[in-house]
Amino acid sequence: MFSQKKAHVKILVTGGAGYIGSVTVRSLVDAGHDCVVIDSLENGNRSAVDPRARFIEGNIGDKATITPLLEDIDAVMHLAGYIEVAESVANPEKYFANNVKNARVLLDAMVEQDVLKMVFSSTAAVYGLPETVPIDEDSLLQPINPYGESKLAFERLLDAYGIDYGLESIRFRYFNVAGAWPDGSIGEAHDPETHLIPNVIRALSTGMDFSVKDGDLTGVANNGPTEKITIFGEGHATPDGTCIRDYIHVCDVAQAHGMALEALGRDEVGGVYNLGNGRGFSNKEIVFATGKALGLSVEDIEKRICYGPARAGDPAILIATSDRANERFGWRPRYNTIEEIINHACTWHGLHPHGYENEEF
Repeated sequence: MFSQKKAHVKILVTGGAGYIGSVTVRSLVDAGHDCVVIDSLENGNRSAVDPRARFIEGNIGDKATITPLLEDIDAVMHLAGYIEVAESVANPEKYFANNVKNARVLLDAMVEQDVLKMVFSSTAAVYGLPETVPIDEDSLLQPINPYGESKLAFERLLDAYGIDYGLESIRFRYFNVAGAWPDGSIGEAHDPETHLIPNVIRALSTGMDFSVKDGDLTGVANNGPTEKITIFGEGHATPDGTCIRDYIHVCDVAQAHGMALEALGRDEVGGVYNLGNGRGFSNKEIVFATGKALGLSVEDIEKRICYGPARAGDPAILIATSDRANERFGWRPRYNTIEEIINHACTWHGLHPHGYENEEF
């Protein structure tokens, strides 16, 4: 158990310069905890790391770097890892080397330093093509790509280390994480960007000039070139024919990490938890909600949409049930409308059209 004499706990956050990691770190330090961040910066952004956290550039697979960082650490939040599905298919060795082999170096160092509590960033990709919807934590585990396979392999390592060394872990299987810190100060900046909402924002923003005042984004047309948005598949068995997905606000994911930390501090048994909204939004709904947030008319949005063929193996509906996290931690999404999620994302992109490029830290 964490010392009750401490007003805070000290946490090592791997991948703390990434999208979810940076928001989680800010949430933790806001709550009074001490954070040590390690990130290779291969995909993370140094300027995304809260200045109140201690930052080390390094790789979790480097034992000489990771071991001294674990001194006086109470728990580890492991968010470092490769996340691109298509890249994992093209280069599975890269994903298993980083998401499993390097992560096991971290586990061994934790055992040596007697740090036996971890919150792990897993993924809904471990479920593959679900047999039933909504998906709960007892659904069949059948990942269909190396990304999901690598995350599941590490989950199984956590089970083994729990049996062999008493490691306690909580694993979060995220669905589609989106949004940004509400004031737009930190947000999503991947290169390349493969997630739907930021790509729709980028596409709909062409031909527009934006300003942000007091957190509100406003835009006006500048008669510049426009860009089409391709929606893959319009004949799915859904109300509007396009795929439905579960979107969860990044700040709600960060809040769940804090609640998990508190549970592990009470020596409660760990486990697996889905994090999702519990409802779905179609690709078409995402496009129209984004266009509305950017001030576009329905007619303008419709002109930007084109349809491509449905992608092989793309389920019509993926929705999570997060009842277990609610029952265990009292966790539920605070930002549970797609409008809130998209508005925060739009504010971030309006303030940072080039991500973290050229920003000081």
